[in-house]
Amino acid sequence: MGFIWLKMRYKGVNIKTKLAFQFTLIVFVILCFFASLIYYFTYSSQVKKFRQNLYNRAKNTAVLLINVKEIDAVLLKKIHQSTYYWSEEEIAVLDSRHKIIYSNNLNLMNARLLHEYALSGLTTYFKIGEKDGVIYCHQWQNQKYYVFVTALDRFRRDKLSELLEVTFWSIIFSIWLSVLLAYLLAKKALQPINSVIADINSFERANLNFRLNEGMRKNELEQLAMSFNGLLNELEDVFKRQNQFILNASHEIRSPLSVLITESEYFVKKPHEIEEYIEQIGDTSKELRSINDIVIDLLELARLNSSNTLSKENIRVDELIFQSITALKLKFPGRKIVPQIDYPSSDSEFLIHGHAGLLELAFKNILENACKFSEESILINLKTREDKIFLTFIDQGIGIPEEDLISIFSPFKRGSNVKYKGGFGLGLSLVNSIISIHDARINVQSVLQKGTTVEIIFDKIQ
Repeated sequence: MGFIWLKMRYKGVNIKTKLAFQFTLIVFVILCFFASLIYYFTYSSQVKKFRQNLYNRAKNTAVLLINVKEIDAVLLKKIHQSTYYWSEEEIAVLDSRHKIIYSNNLNLMNARLLHEYALSGLTTYFKIGEKDGVIYCHQWQNQKYYVFVTALDRFRRDKLSELLEVTFWSIIFSIWLSVLLAYLLAKKALQPINSVIADINSFERANLNFRLNEGMRKNELEQLAMSFNGLLNELEDVFKRQNQFILNASHEIRSPLSVLITESEYFVKKPHEIEEYIEQIGDTSKELRSINDIVIDLLELARLNSSNTLSKENIRVDELIFQSITALKLKFPGRKIVPQIDYPSSDSEFLIHGHAGLLELAFKNILENACKFSEESILINLKTREDKIFLTFIDQGIGIPEEDLISIFSPFKRGSNVKYKGGFGLGLSLVNSIISIHDARINVQSVLQKGTTVEIIFDKIQ
């Protein structure tokens, strides 16, 4: 339960504190690792050195007692008692029958224990309590002697204790210092993030022009600012399209609705002849169809502007042209539409990747405008050049004033010279949106009273 509580508390901590904690934990683990290594190698070195001294003591004892005739057990004990080596030193010498022939200051070692150790017959090291010991097997005149030396290494114990104390306080001080430095470094490292947070908090919803500082666009925070600004660009575009849609819809639908309401109220106030009612119903039906056309065009335009993801396939541009001409012939049966197609050597030259229905809608809108504003024949030219496909619609109509060409693709924008013609100014907006989502280009050139040329340039399928 305690671990779970700590984990939940840790999740609620801010990033700056988490970074400081993690950095401190890493420093603590590293310090403990190196402290353990230092302690281990110091301990191993002291043990090895002390055991070597015990071995030398045992060997010297054997040589003095057995090899040197002038020195007996009594003299050797006096030598040992007068020459202090280590604390609580114990020395014993056994003959080949494991009988004690010499001893000095025996305490922890006894005859039974010495006998058991001597049975191994090898030079080896052992421990008795806190003491280290050595068994030295000495051979002289075909006889084996066993020398036991044990002692307490107070120097090693005191030195390791001192090392532990120094290591402990060093780790404590290092941890305290690492906490302080980690917090300061985390605070400095996260300062740009805090600045971004402050900028975002100061963002006003009504201010769609707000953008974060992208700096040199190299580090992660600057790339994050770029991504955030890209999101703001998309949101701004969505809001603008939404507001434009609402303004356009309310502006265009309000006028015919106001006319319908006014005329309906007029007819309700007093009786009229049947012919007048029939005429009024016909006018009302016409206005409703106009409103319906506006709504359909607006919804189609909004759908195109809201998403650029469409189901596309490989289609032939020349086939779409013939389908569009067939559809326009039904609406304008007497109009002459002449296709001029420069067929290449391969049929695949006219292939593009797109949505057939939308492209046909765009072509029909262009042809409908040409038929509406021109009484002469309409020319459609299709040709290829390198990796491009050029589709041109040419009419000899009334043309578009030069000052109106700038806004010709804006919704509900119509030329100043076509106010007497029917329409809502949505056709070319739809065309422009459809061409844009197909990654194509559209150019419009026009001369008053001479005609209009609309050119669309597609990329071939490679």
